[in-house]
Amino acid sequence: MNRSSVPFAIGAGFGLVASFAILFALAAPAPAQDTDTFTPMPLDGRFGPLDTRPPSTPPDEIIRKFSAKEAELQEAFNHYTYRRTARVDTINAQQSVDGEWYEEDDVMFTPDGRRTEKTVFSPENTLKLILISPSDLQDIEGAYSYVLTTAEIPAYNITYVGRQKVDEVYCYIFDVSPKQILKNYRYLLGRIWVDDHDLQILITSGRIVPDDTRKGHQDLHPPFMTWRDQIDGRYWFPVYTKCEGILHFAGVKGHMGLDVHIREVVKYTAYKPGGSTTRTIDSGQEVQNQRQPAPPQQK
Repeated sequence: MNRSSVPFAIGAGFGLVASFAILFALAAPAPAQDTDTFTPMPLDGRFGPLDTRPPSTPPDEIIRKFSAKEAELQEAFNHYTYRRTARVDTINAQQSVDGEWYEEDDVMFTPDGRRTEKTVFSPENTLKLILISPSDLQDIEGAYSYVLTTAEIPAYNITYVGRQKVDEVYCYIFDVSPKQILKNYRYLLGRIWVDDHDLQILITSGRIVPDDTRKGHQDLHPPFMTWRDQIDGRYWFPVYTKCEGILHFAGVKGHMGLDVHIREVVKYTAYKPGGSTTRTIDSGQEVQNQRQPAPPQQK
């Protein structure tokens, strides 16, 4: 079925945003709406107890520092090549995969320095209940690795939650929600974990909003969790994203409503500096940090 892309922009991030749509749902521009509730990705045993006492460093100072490092990270990322593998599965009532879309892409540069992508492996798409739209591909290309730079901070309510140990790393936790939803823009609604030593974001969990919940135009998004790891001893780039949730599509045009269990995994590997220009980040200082929590086992 033909679909039209949802127009939007995202001010900071490694890419753009996407959505899933049921086969019989017609795509349409998503209306502005208030932030809504969602079930976040569950935390496993690697996340320790939450300490809600005020931090020794004022939260506003922590936010200022991590957002500045996010801006540096975004600039550095623009000069790296990498391989991205993405898998989208639908899960049936027996908890088995009943449809799958899979693609491997190399993100690289042309001889004249332009960023481009080359698909290296893409088997037959066996999804039956959902479509992979152009906006879904944009999501895989970047939204799950959302970057919260200094320029983005004024658009958000950012609330200090507490401090928590993840593996062997202590993190400050902040809840993030948009102050308002502007038409044609997409926003992060969720939670971030910030290394309390280097003040860099290590984990992002939440959803990209808004959803379009109009019957016949539903544009729904599963929750996600993205883990970063240190690349070249400097930069905390995304290495693993998992999304999972049940999307509730209302009945339309004689079709009954349908719940679709979605599971998605995106991996980012083989990072290498490249491109026509390079830039030294952190004022010429290489950040040597071996304290990062390891990403979850990548299945």
